[in-house]
Amino acid sequence: MPNDTPRTGPIRLGMVGGGQGAFIGAVHRIAARLDGRYQLVAGALSSTPEKSQASGAELGLDPKRIYDDFKQMAIREARLKDGIEAVAIVTPNHMHVDPAIEFLRRGIHVICDKPLAPKLGDARRLARVCEKSDALFVLTHNYSGYPLIRQAREMVANGDLGDIRLVQVEYVQDWLSTDLETTGNKQAEWRTDPARSGAGGATGDIGTHAFQLARFVSGLELDELAADLDSFGKGRTLDDNAHVMLRWKGGAKGMLWCSQVAPGNENALRLRIYGTKCGLSWEQENPNRLWHTPLGEPPRLLTRAGAGSTDAANRLTRTPGGHPEGYLEGFANIYSEAATAIEARRTGAPVPPEVTFPGIADGLEGVAFVEACVKSGKANGNWKKLGL
Repeated sequence: MPNDTPRTGPIRLGMVGGGQGAFIGAVHRIAARLDGRYQLVAGALSSTPEKSQASGAELGLDPKRIYDDFKQMAIREARLKDGIEAVAIVTPNHMHVDPAIEFLRRGIHVICDKPLAPKLGDARRLARVCEKSDALFVLTHNYSGYPLIRQAREMVANGDLGDIRLVQVEYVQDWLSTDLETTGNKQAEWRTDPARSGAGGATGDIGTHAFQLARFVSGLELDELAADLDSFGKGRTLDDNAHVMLRWKGGAKGMLWCSQVAPGNENALRLRIYGTKCGLSWEQENPNRLWHTPLGEPPRLLTRAGAGSTDAANRLTRTPGGHPEGYLEGFANIYSEAATAIEARRTGAPVPPEVTFPGIADGLEGVAFVEACVKSGKANGNWKKLGL
């Protein structure tokens, strides 16, 4: 651990990235605060010292704990008696690995935005450090934190669907239908830049979410994929639309569609799983509803905290049924699960078996998924296996 000071109270949290104008940094801060289990006390928030200081001042941080860069922050915080226990890394993709390594090597838990890395080699380098570190590594695939997604996962694991035959998933947006990256939009600029985003565009940004969600709920492992990738934006080098055929180990089949150029769609993440006994259907934009369709019977609507809601869903539910919970609460559930694991580490107690969150293995698979899609796309849709 960074030092021998007993750990009590809220988890002392630092942040790398997430300064002024950063959408995902604000989301992480809200998620960390929602259940009162973290306190943000330090940060290297922006690419320049001036911006970092300004961002930290807005957040009310002690000026002495607003850092010019992540390495300076990792070294000093590890030495402080009240140093951070965990750090949230919310930078563009190319700046995930090096900060994570600096903190993990000093025993500081890492909560990192996805995807794990721009290249599989970088992801493997981080994975080797994770193996040697006593600290936790958490990857914020936040959609796996929704209560009804946990219930769907439980139903699949219990055999309620029978043998899985089909796993269909899509994540569709429209925000890059125009050349937004040429207008000064910072989010569009880095997401369409191979140097900062990596080899995948839509596949890396939202395709990894769709792939992880399908894996998380179905429990299936991917055998191989065949991808058709397009870049419709003028002068855009990274994919903004992908159709991916999936062959799951054990014989199940499926498709993944991710797009950021489909007008009329905002964050249309949808998962459908069909087995020999029944099917399940869930939409992120209506996350408090899960359709359960037994073969030969009328469809059944399961609602969060409603009749038929299971312990797996109720454990991550905050409000009574009929009061909507959504994106921020799902994100906060990942932070809460991580907090339970971190608090267990404080005392040496075992982590409760029901606690689960995406980690380094999910990150490796996500990067391998993107690389396989890119390779398949360049090879006219030839089938490719994940290069793990």
